[in-house]
Amino acid sequence: DECPAEASGGKGGARASRTEADTRAEPRGGGGRRLGRRTGLACCHQRRCSVKQLKKILWGSAVILSVCSSWAGTSQLAKITFRTFDAPFAVTWFATIWNILFFPLYYVGHFWSSEEKQSPRQRFRECWRFFGDDGLTVKLFFSRMAPFCVLWTLTNYLYLLALKKISVTDTSALFCCNKAFVFLLSWIVLRDKFMGVRIVAAIFAIAGIVMITYADGFHSHSVIGITLVVASASMSALYKVLFKMLLGSAKYGEAALFLSVLGLFNVTFVTFVPVALYFTGVEYWTPFSLIPWEKLCGMATLLLSFNILMNFGIAVTSPTLISVGVVLSVPVNAVADAYYSDIVFNSVRVIAVLIICLGFLLLLLPEEWDRMALDFLSRFKVRKKEEAVEEQGEAGFAGQSRNKGSRTSTATFAHSF
Repeated sequence: DECPAEASGGKGGARASRTEADTRAEPRGGGGRRLGRRTGLACCHQRRCSVKQLKKILWGSAVILSVCSSWAGTSQLAKITFRTFDAPFAVTWFATIWNILFFPLYYVGHFWSSEEKQSPRQRFRECWRFFGDDGLTVKLFFSRMAPFCVLWTLTNYLYLLALKKISVTDTSALFCCNKAFVFLLSWIVLRDKFMGVRIVAAIFAIAGIVMITYADGFHSHSVIGITLVVASASMSALYKVLFKMLLGSAKYGEAALFLSVLGLFNVTFVTFVPVALYFTGVEYWTPFSLIPWEKLCGMATLLLSFNILMNFGIAVTSPTLISVGVVLSVPVNAVADAYYSDIVFNSVRVIAVLIICLGFLLLLLPEEWDRMALDFLSRFKVRKKEEAVEEQGEAGFAGQSRNKGSRTSTATFAHSF
């Protein structure tokens, strides 16, 4: 609209020979057009931002619901599986095998979304450098993968053992304490920044553990289950801190390759353990035809989905929202236990679960949360003052208008008189 002559070549000379009056008149007319154009661009920009924010909110909500449902479904299916297949280590071994699918699934997603198409071999070699310049040598395979495989297996095995002793609600709530253990280990081992609010969160976690134990009356059966799940949370925290200390941060492809190698290590070197437990009578397997394969495969699929979301869900949302999905699995499990088990939700148990969840949420606060809170309060106060000043100005303007109107009416009346 501003340059119609440039759009057609025949009018170029006419545009070059504008009069001085047209040039002087342009800011008044053209300025309005430019202002309208800028306003239109601003509106389009706001629409794009709102659409982008809406997509982000929808993706975040989908990830939260997926994390919550996958983790709650894994725990509930594992509890049901043990009714007919009482072999927790075999279940752990079977579920860990599915980790081999991490890198193939990652490559499919990367090939579909990336503009630069790489062959599986090229992508594999690029991610292989995560282990070092020479890749994953035999020495690194045993020195690096063996500790992580042991910690991974112990985390899942102890969690499944705890499910046999106590309810799914208590198990999932107590496992949330691993966030507090990660903070304590990171503070001690990695020398991370000290935060008082996280110490309070760790105290909440410990208080919740004691209260859940008290809710069951300190019976040996429940004490063993609580000890097992706390040990599982400790193994999970040790796994995360050790990964950060030895390997640092990993990209999506590197993390996928690491977990696939972890599953391969499990198949190669851990297979003899469930076989030995079977022949020694520690674990009993039902006949092959009576094994609940649909429940086992469903649990393994949900656990794989949960781990994928925990590792790669950050690409579409924030880690805080993913952690919120883990916390939401606690009330979901509580509703399921209320319908399908004989758990008693007394006041002590409910308060303990709420304290643990509150401590978990406190651990999600950023390091500079206090400065952010003070900035928010200062902005809120400034906004309140501005609104008060505007209200006073509007009230004064209205008063002046009323006085002026009364003076005008008085003068009119006098003139008429």
